[in-house]
Order: sequence, then structure tokens, then C-alpha cells
Amino acid sequence: MNDDDLLRYNRQIMLDAIDVEGQQRLLESTVYIRGIGGLGCPAALYLAAAGVGTLVLNDDDRVDLANLQRQIAFKTEDIGEFKVDAAQHQLQQLNPNVSVITLASKKHGAELTEILETADAALDCTDNFSSRFELNRCCVKTSTPLISGAAIRFEGQLAVFTPGQHNSPCYNCLYADQAVQHSAEETCTHNGVVSALPGIIGSMQALETIKVLTGNQQQQCRILFFDGMSMNWQSMNLKKNPTCPTCGHNSAL
Repeated sequence: MNDDDLLRYNRQIMLDAIDVEGQQRLLESTVYIRGIGGLGCPAALYLAAAGVGTLVLNDDDRVDLANLQRQIAFKTEDIGEFKVDAAQHQLQQLNPNVSVITLASKKHGAELTEILETADAALDCTDNFSSRFELNRCCVKTSTPLISGAAIRFEGQLAVFTPGQHNSPCYNCLYADQAVQHSAEETCTHNGVVSALPGIIGSMQALETIKVLTGNQQQQCRILFFDGMSMNWQSMNLKKNPTCPTCGHNSAL
């Protein structure tokens, strides 16, 4: 860490929970972000600002006019560009010392697993259950911490899963019914979302990621629910499901 780094990250280094050692961990970390939309944009911006050394951005979509209401890494002139390319430009303007790797195609199976084997944490910033379940399976297989966020209408949800640590549950322990998956996917695109909500949840995903990377995460898995209309938070402890098809005793992984 050089003098410029000490100055740039001074406000974090001042914190006892981070200090120079924690900041060095961030600089040496790699974070995979799946989905560079309403959640992925603020999460990536804050992780770059915090000094996470390498960000791997994965999204096959292009910037659309309708994205600009909530996807704050993009500008009007970015319309038509791949989201990962437009985001890379903004992130490196914010912090040129961060390495940004862009993946503008969908990654599945062995290819996704290979990417996660080199990542210190993964962020689920997608908007559909099939992608969430697939990323969860690969994170369990590679023991990669998974920071999951969701935002719809005025409602948000946040959870941190640490497979292989503290007898952690996985995303499939929370949503085990595949019938729920299919019915939710049919209505997802028909629901709106208020502009600032993904910024709140995405920023909290970045915060939880920083905690994971610096060894400050909580051992108990909690699901946080946010109601943007009432500004109320609710918390629920989640335990590992021993019969979970992904992380349970008899899982195929």
C-alpha cells in the first residue's frame, strides 16, 4: 500500500474493524458481481470506491432508456452499450487502481464454477430465480460467500450466505420450493420498483461484502426485509436445512 492508497482509504483505515490489515485484504480481493442493474450498479461503485482490488462484472444486457431510472452507473449516452462496458468506464474513472474484468455473456455450470473458484465473494444482483439458484449452487460447490439482494416495488431483501462456514444455510434453504420459483418468474417483469430502493439494497450488499472480506461478518445467517413505505426493517434468523437439495446432507454437490 503506497502513500496515495493511505490517503484515498484513510477514512476506512481509521476504523478499528478494518485498519491497514483490513484495507490490504480489500486490495487483494476479487469479487464477482452477477447482474449490473439496479443492485449491481451501486454495489460495484461502492466496492470500487472502497478499494476492492478486482471486480468481475457479469451481465449480457445492454443499457436501455428504462434502466436509467435506477441503474446509477449509466448515463444517457451509454444507451446501447453493454452494461459491463459502461460500468467499467465509470468504475475506473472513480478508482483507476481497481481492476475491472467484464463478462458480457451468460456464465453457467463449469464455466461459472471456475470463475467463482478465484473469487473471494460473489454478489447476486440478478432479478430472476433461475439465476439465483444457479449462482447459489456454484457458490456452495466452491465455498464462496454469497451476498444476495433483491428489490421490488417498495420492498427489499438482503442475506449473506457463507457456505462451509458456521454451518451456514444457502439460498435454497430459504427458497426450497421450485414451484415458487416458476410462479415468481412469471410475474417478475410486471412489477415496478421505486428508483432509490435498489440503491439502498445494493449499497448494503457492498457493506456486507466489505465485512466478509475483512473478517467482520456475523456468524448467524440473517435475512433482512426492508419496507420502503414504512421505513421499517425486519430480521429473521435462518438455519441450515439438513434436507436442502443443494447444501443438505444428501445433496448431490
